[in-house]
Amino acid sequence: MAEKEKLSIVVFSGDLDRALAAFILATSGASMGMEVSMFFTFWGLNVIKKNEGGIKSKGIMRKMLNFINRGGSRRLTMSKFNMLGLGTWMMKGLMKDTNTPTIDEFIAMSHEMGVKLIACTTSCGVMGIPEDAFRDEVTSTAGATYFLREARESKVSLFI
Repeated sequence: MAEKEKLSIVVFSGDLDRALAAFILATSGASMGMEVSMFFTFWGLNVIKKNEGGIKSKGIMRKMLNFINRGGSRRLTMSKFNMLGLGTWMMKGLMKDTNTPTIDEFIAMSHEMGVKLIACTTSCGVMGIPEDAFRDEVTSTAGATYFLREARESKVSLFI
């Protein structure tokens, strides 16, 4: 039996529209039978953080960063035309009107489809984000060498 084609996506952005693009591509690849890995790093980690509870960090700078940068899929805003939240509200309304899944629904759907959601250990260390800050759907944590190995074996690699 032939090996599955692979799709690797780096999710660097924590913006709603970019996260939507990443999950649309990931679920499309998985529906085509591809083995999909999503590697969340720096601001992209906000997409896969839990919506509830605070983040326990060590050190004053990490505590401050995680206080002002709480993250969570429900807190994502538009990269452009956010307009103090009005653009984000409009986009979520348009998504609802067209039956487009929310980020939470995309995360659950991706997990069910076998998409690997991976948090970057280096970014977590720098930003003081413990593993328990992430949703249950996050499959693992790994460093850049893991992603590069996945990308090297992938037919398609994307950076969002």
